[in-house]
Amino acid sequence: MWIYLFKVLIAAGLTLWLAMRLQLPHPSSAVITVFIVMQPQSGQVFAKSVYRLLGTVAGLIAMLALVALFAQERVPFLICMAIWIGLCTAGAMRYRDMRSYGCVLAGYTAALIGIPAVMSPEGAFMSAVMRVLAISLAIICSGIVSAALFPQTTGAAMRNALYNRFGTFAGYVADVLRGKLERHVVESGGVRYAAEAVGLENMRSATAFEDPHMRMRSGRLSRLNSEFMTMTTRLHALSRLLLRLRQRQADVVLSAFDMAQAAFLELLDSVRGQPLTPPDAAAVAERLSALSDHTRVRIREARASLLANAPSEEDRLDFETAAELLFRLVDDLHNYVQTHASLAAPHHAREQWKAHFVAKANAMASTVAGVRTALMVLLLSLFWIMTAWPYGGMFASNAAAVAALASSSPMPHKTAQQMAIGAFFGVTVGFFMNFFVFTQLDGYWMLMFALAPIFMLGSFVALRPGYMGYGLGSMVFFCFTSIPDNPPVYDPSNFINNGVAVLLSMATTAAISSILLPPNSAWLWRRLERDLRRQVVRVTSDPLPGLSSRFESATRDLLNQAYGLANGRPQVQKELLGWTFTVQEVGQAIIELRQEQERLPVEPRFAEDSPWRQSIRAMGRALARLFLKPSQSNLQRALAAVDQAIACVDAQREPYSQHFDESPLRRIQSHLHFIRTSLLDPHAPLPQYVAPSEPATGIAHAS
Repeated sequence: MWIYLFKVLIAAGLTLWLAMRLQLPHPSSAVITVFIVMQPQSGQVFAKSVYRLLGTVAGLIAMLALVALFAQERVPFLICMAIWIGLCTAGAMRYRDMRSYGCVLAGYTAALIGIPAVMSPEGAFMSAVMRVLAISLAIICSGIVSAALFPQTTGAAMRNALYNRFGTFAGYVADVLRGKLERHVVESGGVRYAAEAVGLENMRSATAFEDPHMRMRSGRLSRLNSEFMTMTTRLHALSRLLLRLRQRQADVVLSAFDMAQAAFLELLDSVRGQPLTPPDAAAVAERLSALSDHTRVRIREARASLLANAPSEEDRLDFETAAELLFRLVDDLHNYVQTHASLAAPHHAREQWKAHFVAKANAMASTVAGVRTALMVLLLSLFWIMTAWPYGGMFASNAAAVAALASSSPMPHKTAQQMAIGAFFGVTVGFFMNFFVFTQLDGYWMLMFALAPIFMLGSFVALRPGYMGYGLGSMVFFCFTSIPDNPPVYDPSNFINNGVAVLLSMATTAAISSILLPPNSAWLWRRLERDLRRQVVRVTSDPLPGLSSRFESATRDLLNQAYGLANGRPQVQKELLGWTFTVQEVGQAIIELRQEQERLPVEPRFAEDSPWRQSIRAMGRALARLFLKPSQSNLQRALAAVDQAIACVDAQREPYSQHFDESPLRRIQSHLHFIRTSLLDPHAPLPQYVAPSEPATGIAHAS
C-alpha cells in the first residue's frame, strides 16, 4: 500500500510540475486526472486512461457541436446538454466495465466544458483543447510512473488469482460432496464465486492494455472463466440434489453414489490448497483423463449394486441424475485444467473461443439513471437561469459531473453523499492551505512539500473498502479549488463562493439521488430478479452455439448486481439466491437437453415429430411460462409437462442392459428428472406456489 501511495504522490507531483512548466491555465485538471486514473495495478491504469481519453474526446466533440448550434440560446443549449448527459449516464449503466467509465467521461466532460461555454462561447474551443492537453499529460505521467516504478501488473495479479483458485476450489468441492458444509455456506460460496467471475473478467480486459503475452491468451482466459462458471453451476446442482437425498434419507442411493465418487474425492484431496501452475495443470489433466474412464466404470458398478437392491423408480432416477452430474463435473474440471495448462504456450488451439462474458444490464434501470441525471441537470440549470446567480454555472456543472460519476456506482445516493462529505473536508482544508500556507511558499518543491501529506491521506482513504467516495471527493475538490492556476490568483471571496457552489451542488445531487427512484429500492432488484428468471426463457429459444457461456455469465452478473443492491436486506438476498440457483439448475439442464437432442443419430424413433420430442418442446413452453410469471397454476402446468415428458421418454428408452453413457434417452430422462426435482426443491422459491393440500415432495410423476 505504501508503495502505491508514493507512486500516486510522484505521478501527481510530476504532472503538476509539467503542467506549470507548460503554462497550462488550469493544472488542477491534470492533477485531478491522476487521482482518478491511478490504480494499484498498471493494467487498470492503462485501461482507465484509454477510456478516459476516449470519453473526454467524445464529450468535447459533442459539446463543441452544441456550442456551434446554440451559442446564443442558453435554454436549447442546456436542454440538449441534459439529453446528452442523460444518454451517457444510461450508457454507463448499460456497460459496467471500462466502457462505462468512457460513457461517464463523455457525459460530465460535456458539463464541465459546456456550461462555462454558455457564458463565453468564444473560448469554448481553447477550453476544450486545454482540457485534452491536461488529461493527456496526466495519463502519460500516470502510465509511466505506474509501469516504471515498482510495477504491480494486472497480469501478475490475475495469474496469482488463477493459480490459487484451483486449490481452494478443489477443497471446497470435496467438502460439498461429502456434505460437510451447511447449506448457507454453500450458498455464500455461490455468491463469492459469482463475484469472482465478474472480477476476473474485468481483470482480463485490463491485461489486454498492459501485457502482450496476456493479450495473446485472452481467448483462453475468457474460456477458463466460462468453464469455471459452468463447473460451479454443476457443483451447486449436484450439491442441492445430494442435500435433497440426505433430507429424505435415501441411504441406498447415497451409498451407491459414494462408491462412484470415491476416486474423484481422493484426487481432490491430493490437490487441496495447492496452487496450480500451467505445468502442474498438465499433470492434473492427465490424472483427470484417466479418472474420467475410471469414474465411468465405478458408476456402472455402483448402478449394478443399486439395482441389486430393487430400488424404487424415484431412487433409480435420482442415482442416474447424480451420477450424470458427477461425470459431467469430472469432465468440466478436466476441460478447465486443460485450458489452464494451455496458458504455458504462446499459441494454442484452445485460444479459438468465440463465446465471451456477457454483462446483463436492465434496460429500465439504465433508462431511469439517464432520465434522473438529465432531469437533475435541467432543474439545476433552470435554477441558475431564474436566479441569475453569478456562480450558478459552477453549481450546475459540478452537480452534473457528480451525478454522472455517481450514477455508474451500485448506490448513486451513497456515493454522492460520501463525495459531498469528502468535498466539504477538501474545500475546508483547501481554504486554509490557499490563504495561510501557499502565500508563504516560494517555488515548486515547497508547494509539493505542503501538498504531499494531503495527497497521501486522500489516496489512503480512497483505497479503503467502502470509503472510496470520501477520499475521491476530498482529493478532487481540494485540487479543484486549491491547486494554483497559471497565473495564481488568491481571491478569498471567489474561493468562498465557488466552495459554496460546490457544496450546494453535492448536497443537491445526493438528495435528488436518494429521492428519485434510487437503485437500492425494491423496484430495481425486482426487475433484476425478473431478468434473472427470464434467462430460462432464453435458453429454451436462443441459438445453441455459445448459449451455455452466455447463460452462465448473464446469471452471475445479474446476481452480482441484485445481491449488492439488496445489501442489508437478508430476506431479499435469500430470495434472490434461491431464484439464481433454481434458474441455473433448470437452465443448464435445458441446455444439455438441447445438446443431447442435437447429437441424436438419424433414426425414426429420434425424429423431430416423435411424441417424446414433442412433449419436451411442450415442457419448454410450460417452463418459460412458469419463470415469466410464477404462480400456482403455472407451476402445476410445468410439473405436468415434465411428468408427461418423462413418461414419453420412458416409453421409448433403451433397456437397462445398455450402458447409461451409450443410451441418449436414459440421459435425457435423467435431465428431465433433475428439472422436476429442482422445481420441487423445498429450499427453492417455487414450492411456495404448490397448493396447500398438495405437499411439494408428494407430487409423483408417471414412470
